[in-house]
Amino acid sequence: MKNDYRTRICNVLIIGSGGAGLRAAISAHESGCEVLVIGKRIRNDAHTTLASGGINAALGTVDPEDDWIQHFVDTYQEGYNIGDPKTVEILVKDAPERVLELVDWGAPFARTDEGELDQRYFGAHTHRRTCYAGDYTGRAILNTLVSKVEELRIPIIDMTYVSKLLVNTQNGQKQCFGAIGFDINSGNRTVFLSDSVVLAAGGHTRIWRRSSSRRDENTGDAMRLALHAGCKLADMEMIQFHPTGMVHPESLAGTLVTEAVRGEGGHLVNADGRRFMEDYDSARMELSTRDRVALANYTEIQEGRGTSNNGVFLDISHVEKEVILEKLPRMYRQFMESQMLDISKDPMEVAPTAHYSMGGVVVDAETHSTDVRGLYAAGECTSGVHGANRLGGNSLAEILVFGKIAGECAAGFSKDLDIQIRNRNIINDAIEELDKLTSKGDQLARPLQRAVRNIMWNFCGVIRSNEGLEEGLSELMKIKLASKDVDVRPSAEGFSDLALALDLLGSIDSAEATIRSAIARKESRGAHQRSDFKDMNNLENVNYIVELIDGNQSISKSEVERLPELLQDAMDAYEELSVEGRLLE
Repeated sequence: MKNDYRTRICNVLIIGSGGAGLRAAISAHESGCEVLVIGKRIRNDAHTTLASGGINAALGTVDPEDDWIQHFVDTYQEGYNIGDPKTVEILVKDAPERVLELVDWGAPFARTDEGELDQRYFGAHTHRRTCYAGDYTGRAILNTLVSKVEELRIPIIDMTYVSKLLVNTQNGQKQCFGAIGFDINSGNRTVFLSDSVVLAAGGHTRIWRRSSSRRDENTGDAMRLALHAGCKLADMEMIQFHPTGMVHPESLAGTLVTEAVRGEGGHLVNADGRRFMEDYDSARMELSTRDRVALANYTEIQEGRGTSNNGVFLDISHVEKEVILEKLPRMYRQFMESQMLDISKDPMEVAPTAHYSMGGVVVDAETHSTDVRGLYAAGECTSGVHGANRLGGNSLAEILVFGKIAGECAAGFSKDLDIQIRNRNIINDAIEELDKLTSKGDQLARPLQRAVRNIMWNFCGVIRSNEGLEEGLSELMKIKLASKDVDVRPSAEGFSDLALALDLLGSIDSAEATIRSAIARKESRGAHQRSDFKDMNNLENVNYIVELIDGNQSISKSEVERLPELLQDAMDAYEELSVEGRLLE
């Protein structure tokens, strides 16, 4: 790679071209700032496109009795009481306006016969509050945002990997003044100088062997960037495992099998032919909550009642084919094309798959600022909303609500900034880091990445124990040492080796933070299940915090904020929901 670089200057730099990043870009632009968006993938293919089910907002178009307070209760309860109350409150209050705004921009949400926005049930929702666009809601939202960004002529640079945030110390406080990145195809480097930065680069679910994320996304690079910039991470142990992902072929392992299959009457059956949800939630069966069904599926597999491919069966063959083709056309096509399996005749093999990062960068609820001045964050890379389990449909709402807030506040920071001090030495150090990575070595990034994914799946998966977590951490440290000798050199395929090497570093950092946090939380709560601490412990009603101290990860804990009286009264009145007739997607 060449030692020279070009420089791009803007007021607000957005890292990530998914829904959160684009919504931040729009609000920063409308605040009067020059904005630049950097995307790791092409702009119409961010991870947002994979969010198919819907977006939550207490609009009351179908159930007029719904309101933001009940949405708060559903969200906070599903998060097992360790979400940040203020963050959740902002989400549920602002979500309706953000959805209606999308409608004004042309989002093709489904309508009722009366012309109102249609809303459907998701799991653990008291009312129908999920807007949707068929089974492609995420893509519809992303396309709408891309069109709006293009209308405003906000520049987007695709296929650019950000390797480091540029952080200077001013008056004893860390302050971000941009980032350095390179073109994944050409290797050309760019130093992006800005007044403020919004980090919206996704989560870390790709560090598990089975994941619903694609290979080059959600590798933990956002967490790595933030951690090394001086930010804190929270709730890293809280990973949502979707109950039903494909198990074969290997190239598609982890690909989602929609919960609508169960909503339309699908049965979960073990290798003995037994409908096993009777043993885990006899009242709700397959329509139990996501964390409970995932735990059930995993337990059946681990105790030897799974299939030869380490899955369980999901059977909808008792439903008429015409209904399947009408209600589940994507699933029918998915299995026919990948396995030549007709789901109207034969059962699918499924297993839990790592699906969503509930934890991430610690941000201020009202501004989404971090511990580093001028650095903001939004979307799946942040913490605060979901606690120990995500309420389905909240992730798309989150990216819009807090993308807007982060963009506005980043723009406000830029406008209030008297002077931005840039440090040439810090820029040179970042370039030198890239030089050191781009060198010959005895290790390849992809096999090491695969080893990380195996470690996380085997030792920090659906069910965990102190013994397994400690072993996993020990194995991970060996990978961390090996990662210092990765072979990275340009080829006819561009600089993908360098991107893979950085993905590996992000995976290692986020895996370490996840395992250390999981060791610290000595209880079972939501998505965090410990075989050696099977019950929820009120003393663990805290958030575990990760930060770098002298270059090493350190774990501490922070008390959860108390609920305001109004919301506490609503929580006290909460009753366990029936899910009859409801979908969980």
